[in-house]
Amino acid sequence: MSINNINITETIARVERTLSQDAKISPEFRGLVELLLLIIKLLVDKTGLNSRNSHKPPSQDPHRVRGRKSKAAGKKRKPGGQPGHKGSYLKQVETPDVVCEIKIDRKTLPKGRRFHPGGYDKRQVIDIIVKREVTEYQAEILRDERGNKYVAEFPKGVKRDVQYGAALKAKAVYMSQAQLIPLERVEDYFKSHCQLNVSQGSLCNFNKEAWRLLERFEKVAKSKLISGDLLHNDETGINIAGHLRWLHSASNEKWTLFFPHERRGVEAMNAFGILPQFKGVAMHDHWKPYLGYECEHALCNAHHLRELERAWEQDGQRWAKNMRRLLLNMKEAVEKANGKLPKKKVERFRKKYRALLARASRECPEPKIVGPKRRGRKKKNKARNLLERLRDYELETLRFLTDPGVPFTNNLSERDIRMTKVQQKISGCFRSLDTAEIFCRIRGYLSTCRKHGVDPTKALRLLFNAKMPPFIHEDSTTVAGAPSAKRLR
Repeated sequence: MSINNINITETIARVERTLSQDAKISPEFRGLVELLLLIIKLLVDKTGLNSRNSHKPPSQDPHRVRGRKSKAAGKKRKPGGQPGHKGSYLKQVETPDVVCEIKIDRKTLPKGRRFHPGGYDKRQVIDIIVKREVTEYQAEILRDERGNKYVAEFPKGVKRDVQYGAALKAKAVYMSQAQLIPLERVEDYFKSHCQLNVSQGSLCNFNKEAWRLLERFEKVAKSKLISGDLLHNDETGINIAGHLRWLHSASNEKWTLFFPHERRGVEAMNAFGILPQFKGVAMHDHWKPYLGYECEHALCNAHHLRELERAWEQDGQRWAKNMRRLLLNMKEAVEKANGKLPKKKVERFRKKYRALLARASRECPEPKIVGPKRRGRKKKNKARNLLERLRDYELETLRFLTDPGVPFTNNLSERDIRMTKVQQKISGCFRSLDTAEIFCRIRGYLSTCRKHGVDPTKALRLLFNAKMPPFIHEDSTTVAGAPSAKRLR
């Protein structure tokens, strides 16, 4: 690796050779220099990490240049829609809400002529009106000659003298949970735009109500994920009341669920209640606890590509550069074959894969043990660990070659979980585990609705009207072992 035209890797290697050849150096000085070299290596490795060769997000890249991918590919795109993009534009509607007829001022017309109607030249202005709407229900009261009182029945859900409606609740939950707007700003919106004093306490109650109403959705989604053929899994750290906790994600092309827990590993996954019963293919990023479940596994190759990039850029491992190219060639071949690669081609790719790993073992050998043998595993560098993972988990790494239902990466799960990181940037943390649970259940519902083509606002309005979107079937059998809703504190 080079910084300011200085090859750091070669410089460190030269110093290490000098230390090993010079017998006059005292043990104390030798130990001090070795410690300094170790610190320099760690700092250099950290400096060279970015979104292309590590798990760091693009937002943390030093000197970030937007549009890097398109420029690297040699494509200079103009702003706006690209060729082949189905554009959209404003069109006049057939039934406008308000029609304003503009009459010609007769004084401006030439005198001495006769005129007859010639139709209208139409122009439309599309705007929105945000206002408060109060509906008053007046239940008729009748009394008979005996003094008995009979009152008409109010509509279902109208239980108080004054209450908030489903549309307002849906709007509030959409703003706070979907658009991640802080409660204080949601409160200000209702006050300034709708002349409604909706307190933050009421907004919290709307979110809690949505959480309770979504209990059935969670059970249905859990059963659908368990019975599916492919399950995407991921987890990310979240801040709950100043403590590191974990948000777990389980999803497929149609369903999404999130689950917060104090732990990251098996305890949390068992509490989630999906992986212990799942028998299909679990896609993940090689977090070891996933591998303990009795199902087939597939590893995310986006992670492999980034780690291979790091091994080439920072450690100079030539095999890593070649392996990265080979994996991308495999991906391209599978896409061209629509996921159905001929067996002969699959075998040719496997032979290249194994041959490359065999050469890699010579380029990046196991570390030699110096001095007395110690207990435990040998300490290996990152490149060697990656090599052994690709070798030992060949079936899981290359499952996308033979199974059309398994993608090359776990990007679906990462897309599903991305808004959680946005929430953490905006709010900094969840105030309690309860607020995290509310967020997770509502976000899972909204993500699932989007995957089924249901507008989030419409989905929330249905929810507060005690209805569900049509894709959630009436057969909502409770999954065995699935945790039921609990009373929020």
